[in-house]
Amino acid sequence: MKIVLALFLSMAYTFAAGFDLGAVSVKPINYIAVSMFLLFVFATLVITYYSNKKSKSKSGFYTAGGNITGMQNGMAIAGDYMSAASFLGISALVFTNGFDGLIYSIGFLVGWPIILFLIAEKFRNLGKFTFADITAYRLEAKPIRIISAISALSVIIFYLIAQMVGAGQLIQLLFGLPYTLAVVFVGILMIAYVMFGGMHATTWVQIIKACLLLLGASFMAIMILYLTKFDLKYYFDLAISHHPKGEAIIKPGTFLPDTVSALSLGLALMFGTAGLPHILMRFFTVKDAKEARKSVFYATGFIGYFYILTFIIGFGAIGLLLGNPDFTNADGSFKGASNMVAVTLAEVLGGDIFLGFISAVAFATILAVVAGLAISGAGAISHDLYVNVIKKGAVSHESEMRVTKFATLFIGVFAILLGIIFENQNVAFTVGLAFAIAASVNFPILLLCIYWKNLTTKGAFLGGFIGLIVVLSLVILSPSIWVKSFGFAEPIFPYDHPALFSMPLSFILIYLISKFDNSKRASEDKKGFTAQDFKACSGIGVSEAIAH
Repeated sequence: MKIVLALFLSMAYTFAAGFDLGAVSVKPINYIAVSMFLLFVFATLVITYYSNKKSKSKSGFYTAGGNITGMQNGMAIAGDYMSAASFLGISALVFTNGFDGLIYSIGFLVGWPIILFLIAEKFRNLGKFTFADITAYRLEAKPIRIISAISALSVIIFYLIAQMVGAGQLIQLLFGLPYTLAVVFVGILMIAYVMFGGMHATTWVQIIKACLLLLGASFMAIMILYLTKFDLKYYFDLAISHHPKGEAIIKPGTFLPDTVSALSLGLALMFGTAGLPHILMRFFTVKDAKEARKSVFYATGFIGYFYILTFIIGFGAIGLLLGNPDFTNADGSFKGASNMVAVTLAEVLGGDIFLGFISAVAFATILAVVAGLAISGAGAISHDLYVNVIKKGAVSHESEMRVTKFATLFIGVFAILLGIIFENQNVAFTVGLAFAIAASVNFPILLLCIYWKNLTTKGAFLGGFIGLIVVLSLVILSPSIWVKSFGFAEPIFPYDHPALFSMPLSFILIYLISKFDNSKRASEDKKGFTAQDFKACSGIGVSEAIAH
């Protein structure tokens, strides 16, 4: 921990003294914004320091000991879910595309009733630390943990890309730092939070930043409405008059030009939420199923309110920024990075102090999310693959925690590399790809494991594995990756969002393979669904039945 504090102090000294970056053109440092930014980073490091003792055990590191209340966990879930994709990405998509950008807000929100009624309670009763604990409960552990861990890591990778890109661009805007150096700083802080603070530190960082983000976004929305005279007609007319696409921004079709793309993205966002490993992991931080239900209830309210604010901020930025020559080029286009439009608008609405506040909160948003992702990824590598697959459970507590810390370090370094490679991707779009993988693999396996008695190990493993290969292949071959990131002339798969094809395929494959599986293991899997301990664990109102 002393190393981390020394790193922080050296960063603070560098920021205060300025940067000798040679020929790189840097933005003049906003010292008020920088001071608020560093103050928040220091505060979160203090939280991490005091959480260190509570993260020594597996339960403490992965689930904060299960002592978080329903409301606290709901706020933490909201803090985890209101990520860079939500605050920076959705406001940027609305700013760029108008109405179509709202599909992310709607899709992200609609997924929560699915979790509330189908997943939360049973998930809490059946698991201990990771998503794979649920599926391995009644199926053969080794193959199921392998496919669950691989799928979870695939989701985490795409989610990390979005957060690292958003963080890098934010620090670049605030400090005038080169993007690559900014991403490296973010990665180092993420590693420090997770390795030393675990889930306890991550939870409280998420709670604090959720409160601050809701406060800041509310102020922005109120100021926008005040400047547009609380007249919605004037509000939209101002946006239409300044946007290059004119009235098209209040109609569908600017971002998702065809029905297939809209349906595919909608499916991914709705059902992918119920398959996000870092979100599902939060249900283990509460003591019982009742608190898990409360978590979802509170989280849904906080998240729904927040997405209303992103709508107001996105359209408000069109009228207030594109109509200002200080922020537009000669052709009327926005001068800065579209991902940072919310931060730029904060400076217009509240000056340097509010810019510093929003920048610090946005950065905290990213750190909280990447910390949750890192814990989830470390759990998949250490708890699922190393302990239960490679070592078959014969591992000491110290050995597992050591592997967990190394896994955290690996994920942090990998996240830095991903952030550098995918610098120009829209953060909301990249998260959409993570949701597509979660909806196509994690959600089908999890749902059928809980509710369908005929699911077999072979069906879940082969169906999930083929579904994972298909969705990853379609993502890589899509226009946004194959053309924009890899530089090829034409995409092999014509759509950016593959869930409409990959999610039904996974369900069908899992169903068919399970139905035709007549192996001895298949009969054991079916008996496992009706076994007394599984029925008790998945029953209504039963908590802590996992003690078997």
